[in-house]
Amino acid sequence: MEKLSIGQMSKLNNISIQALRLYDELGILTPIEINEQTGYRYYDIKQSAKLDMINYMKATGMSLKDIKGVFDNHDLSKLTITLEKHLDTLDNQINDLKQQKKAIKKMIDSYNRYLNSPTDGMITLEYIPERKYYPYKSSINIYDYDLSMYENLLKNLKDDMLASNIPEIYYYNAGTTILEEDFKNDNIKSDEIFVFVDNELHDSNLKSIPTSEFVCIYCDAFDKEIAYIHRLKDYIKAHNFIINGHYICEVLCELPFLTSNKREMYLRLQVPVAFKKNI
Repeated sequence: MEKLSIGQMSKLNNISIQALRLYDELGILTPIEINEQTGYRYYDIKQSAKLDMINYMKATGMSLKDIKGVFDNHDLSKLTITLEKHLDTLDNQINDLKQQKKAIKKMIDSYNRYLNSPTDGMITLEYIPERKYYPYKSSINIYDYDLSMYENLLKNLKDDMLASNIPEIYYYNAGTTILEEDFKNDNIKSDEIFVFVDNELHDSNLKSIPTSEFVCIYCDAFDKEIAYIHRLKDYIKAHNFIINGHYICEVLCELPFLTSNKREMYLRLQVPVAFKKNI
């Protein structure tokens, strides 16, 4: 039998000498001989088979502790259980990574929309496809309070989402609604705060905003909203549009530069409309 030095074994199997020493310390792979005078370790080339198995298990993400347990127990059923548990862990990690990817894309989209949005005060007519959202109903009129109450409502929304197992990825760019009749009657009242979600989410509490043309006005400050609501109504009346649904205040973007110690939000205030037809 040809003995291989630890250096030769390392080179042959493309593995570091430090790793071989660690495997020896852990009892995962021990040399066939250790010279008592020099302390040199020697291996048999046939031990490469075990090294291949160790490397393969490591490639699956198994820990050295789990790998040692497999070798010590000589029980394939326990190995299968260990691998199945590890597979579940990987599935959870993959899901977490998908959520992180979605969060990053959401932020990129939000900032790009801000960079390409009309300027503050501009009114537009926009076709917007159907959207789904997760609502939270409060017991107060949001417009009777300042931003401090809004922050409290956001925390209530978040708690409600988490209690309903709604992923935190959707807790981003919250909005508010005013019912169609209240909006028409100049009753500036909202007791609903929401976040938009995508079609992958399924929950019995979800609501939808139908596809429509929307009269929109862009707004760069929370305290301008009520004045801009009146501008929206004047525009709708001047163009003989028919109000065709609830008013929505959508946060297009929250800027990360909190210069005034409060949320820096860019809003798109919007009302679905229909056109009067001459018959």
